[in-house]
Amino acid sequence: MKKPHILVLFSDTGGGHRSASEAIIEALGLEFGDSVTTEMVDFFKEYAPIPFNKMPELYPQMVKAPQLWGAGFYATDGRPQARVLTTAFWPYTARAAKTLLNSHPSDIVITTHPVANSVMLKALGKNRTRRFITVVTDPVTTHALWFDRRADLILVPTEYARERAIFYHMPPKKVFVVGQPISDRYCAPLGDKHTLRKKLGWPQDKMIVLLIGGGDGMGPIFANAEAIDASGLDLGLVVVAGRNERLKAKLDAHKWKIPARVYGFTRDLPDFMRAADVVVTKAGPGTIAEALIAGLPIILNARLPGQEDGNVTFVQKERVGVWAPRSDRVVRTLEKWLKNPEERERFAANCLAAARPESARLVARFIGSQVGLCPAPVEQV
Repeated sequence: MKKPHILVLFSDTGGGHRSASEAIIEALGLEFGDSVTTEMVDFFKEYAPIPFNKMPELYPQMVKAPQLWGAGFYATDGRPQARVLTTAFWPYTARAAKTLLNSHPSDIVITTHPVANSVMLKALGKNRTRRFITVVTDPVTTHALWFDRRADLILVPTEYARERAIFYHMPPKKVFVVGQPISDRYCAPLGDKHTLRKKLGWPQDKMIVLLIGGGDGMGPIFANAEAIDASGLDLGLVVVAGRNERLKAKLDAHKWKIPARVYGFTRDLPDFMRAADVVVTKAGPGTIAEALIAGLPIILNARLPGQEDGNVTFVQKERVGVWAPRSDRVVRTLEKWLKNPEERERFAANCLAAARPESARLVARFIGSQVGLCPAPVEQV
């Protein structure tokens, strides 16, 4: 009997699309073993016509003009605008989309990127035999391009995103809240902070602040690290520069006054989150979801206008963290939580209450239900 084959379409325009795709594929393996086969394709890089095939390379430069990016996001957001965009670009993208689908035969197409949805559904045609599932990776400010009613399922991370989908006239019976798909490494039991810190060589007797900016070390990391170091607060600092080698060198050269550890790209971030007391980070959806699972109160220090605006709203409304876009506000929040640890503990409890560690597994079960591997999940969770 032929195994179902799952095609996951993503693009490296921001780290969240890749990490969500990897988490889904990992969860499919954990849920169904070798009963399915899977593959990931960066549709921009591998198949899009020039200049769109350069989007993964251009994206980091484009977001360096955040206000312009945000203006473009909101100018194109809306069902009429989305239809105009996809209709206008269809003659230019049709051949590439059809070539991609013909080159990667599958039983189900999964998308974790808004640009892929309507184009791929149109390329599949009215008499398609493949199932199509959209996995939305923006928690609140979800662009209209995420939503196409021709999809068989639309899986969203929050109730806010579900409301947005229904506002855009998606059939409610197709839209399910599943959370943000996160790698299984982040979903392990929390463990004991003392043991983790001993293994990592971190101070045992101080509040530990974890300062990160995604895998590429984005956001005002050095400015915040410098301000925290100069604050005189009695805490320990862990800074992860990711793949940003220039930032790593600058942090390594800094003369630290407080206990500090500096790391480059690391696979130990799940343990870092479980061992820390606070995370300071930009408003990326994946990092927020990972922090919730770890029960780690969040200080957001930056956001990309457009899709990350709603992430700030989510963190504030759920009382899982605060918005502190300047270094002095980051320091004031840390000072407040040092003096009032019970407030920080309330934020930590709210994080655990809002966390969805089962998200990737739930997405996998929705996918499996489309090819008869398991019953369909019937509850909104």
